[in-house]
Amino acid sequence: MRVAVPLSVRVCATVLVVVASASVVLPYLSHWQAATLDWDHVAVSPSWSAGHVFGTDRLGRDLFVRTLAGVRVSLAIGLLATLVSVVIGVTVGAVAGFLGGRTDALLMRLVDVLYSLPYIFFVILLTVSLGRSPLALLLAIAAVGWLTMARVVRAQTQALRQREFVTAARAIGVSTPAILWRHIVPNVAGPVVVYATLTVPSLILLESFLSFLGLGVQEPAASLGNLMAQGAAEMEAAPWMLLVPGSFLVGIVLVIGILGDALRDWVDPRAR
Repeated sequence: MRVAVPLSVRVCATVLVVVASASVVLPYLSHWQAATLDWDHVAVSPSWSAGHVFGTDRLGRDLFVRTLAGVRVSLAIGLLATLVSVVIGVTVGAVAGFLGGRTDALLMRLVDVLYSLPYIFFVILLTVSLGRSPLALLLAIAAVGWLTMARVVRAQTQALRQREFVTAARAIGVSTPAILWRHIVPNVAGPVVVYATLTVPSLILLESFLSFLGLGVQEPAASLGNLMAQGAAEMEAAPWMLLVPGSFLVGIVLVIGILGDALRDWVDPRAR
């Protein structure tokens, strides 16, 4: 029996695909590039006649192109950091939950120790240590983004290891790695996908926060965080420089959050 996909999931997924596609395609179709300086229109408000639909910044760079470039960078870092966090969290959680005993205690104490550290301080420390580049920022965010995922997967795995199909696999001599890959991981995929969807907006906000502070993506590259930092400095004279990237950030986080809630309700109706 096929279960219908809720309308909210389809709408949110469509909006995300459209925004992500626009952030990739439209900057290359625009007359302006992200680093192009238009000295005739410096810090102009949004204007069709001037050819800058979202206005320009203090260097005359087109805010439409730079905002879409920032959306592309922020989405890429958020999604890739979530993917890395999922891989690490599922691996650690599945191994700990399935093996139990000392292995479980050791891995969970590691998670507890990392949880005890100030999250933002730890990410900032890693960012400064690894260098201020998008790749370093991605690794720093992903390095601590897997902790809750590991706990979620561990709890699911502890329930699954007592099931009949796992007992049968053990009885016929299937190896532990094979049981984890063939039986445990597929059965925890639903909760993992839902939690990963709820993780993406928090990691996008974290990336934007670090870039806003100057610890993330650096000029001349654009992210929603450093665009908002520039806009905040010009908020009184040129409010569009803050409102445009800020609106995109709020919209993206809101849509992904709604998508995560809708997926959770779809996967587990008891969570409603």
